[in-house]
Amino acid sequence: MATKENDQNIKENNCETKMGLPYVLEAFTSIFKTGSISNKCCGDLVVLGKVCHSALVKRTLENLLFKDLCPSKIIAKIIQTWNNCLALIDSPSPSA
Repeated sequence: MATKENDQNIKENNCETKMGLPYVLEAFTSIFKTGSISNKCCGDLVVLGKVCHSALVKRTLENLLFKDLCPSKIIAKIIQTWNNCLALIDSPSPSA
């Protein structure tokens, strides 16, 4: 069961409506399975914000379907994905 504080963060920040489903699936696949995250998805993830990103992943980890996953590995992937997206968004685009 999700914690009240986590649910409150999700609700107050409109976390579930800020990012389109295809990008949500892409981000979660890169965190919970394997794969990369596209530049466009990274942009949406950064706009979503770290509070929402963390809250949604925490809620997913609380789901019994994910009980066999190692939380420390998932947390490391969350941080890696977030930092990679920030670096990608912050870096200047190559000139055309």
